[in-house]
Amino acid sequence: MGRTTFDLDVLRTFSTGMELGNFAKAAERLGRSTSAVSAQLKKLEEQAGTPIFRKAGRRLALTDAGETMLGYARRLLELNDEAAAAVHSIELEGWVRLGLQEDFGETLLPEVLGRFARAHPKVRIEARVARNTELLERVTSGKLDLALAWSDGALTAHCERIGEVPMCWIGPAEGPLGWHAASGEPMPLASLEAPCLLRTAATKALDAAGISWRLAFLSASLGGLWAATAAGLGLTIRTPIGLPAKLRPLTPATLGLPDLPKLGLVLHRAEAELQPAAARLGELVMQSVHGALVSAH
Repeated sequence: MGRTTFDLDVLRTFSTGMELGNFAKAAERLGRSTSAVSAQLKKLEEQAGTPIFRKAGRRLALTDAGETMLGYARRLLELNDEAAAAVHSIELEGWVRLGLQEDFGETLLPEVLGRFARAHPKVRIEARVARNTELLERVTSGKLDLALAWSDGALTAHCERIGEVPMCWIGPAEGPLGWHAASGEPMPLASLEAPCLLRTAATKALDAAGISWRLAFLSASLGGLWAATAAGLGLTIRTPIGLPAKLRPLTPATLGLPDLPKLGLVLHRAEAELQPAAARLGELVMQSVHGALVSAH
């Protein structure tokens, strides 16, 4: 039996369609007709030798094989793009200053910096993990070339909305939560110090639902917030991105908590046209974030 060699062009169409949630949008982004995209997806299933899609109402969902294929597709494309960048931009040099939220510090940052450093060893990177307000101030003043930040509606001169992430109530992975809305007791809220977009979203949702709350724990860092929540000092609100194993998202209905809105994510740039090194790093950040967003949903 001969070995199967998957077509990277087909895998890119597949990955882009899943990222956008719509293959018509993928066709538009990739500059192809919808019929050409359909033909590529058919080819992918033929190469896989098993169905990768299943019907889910009016939408297409992935089978177990499809989920596996998507994971490998992303890895193959990342390696392909890394190789292309290394070959075509071997002389890329300079200094790039990147800022991002704490949520991405332990997950996205090592992956992005590792890929970038392998492809462009002559580029020096300065990474700063900070809160939203500081990130926007620094990118606006030119102290950062790129900043990945949650969106509160504030825009900088050169920014691009990447997508939305579901916010969720979070509690310890093990042990009783110790609170329910039906108890009539104020909900113990663990939070980052103000200003905090997620803290504001939490208190607004609780107030709108008529649920009393109290600040049970305040932290200046996300690590402190994770530790307090895992210890059962209070419930908190965050996104599934970067969530430690000692914590878990909670189903609102089980505790009588209100549903939460989604949170926008934006990549801010200091200039409309960045230097080549900064532009390339921005591309890698976008790729990694899109993968994280798909997993979060």
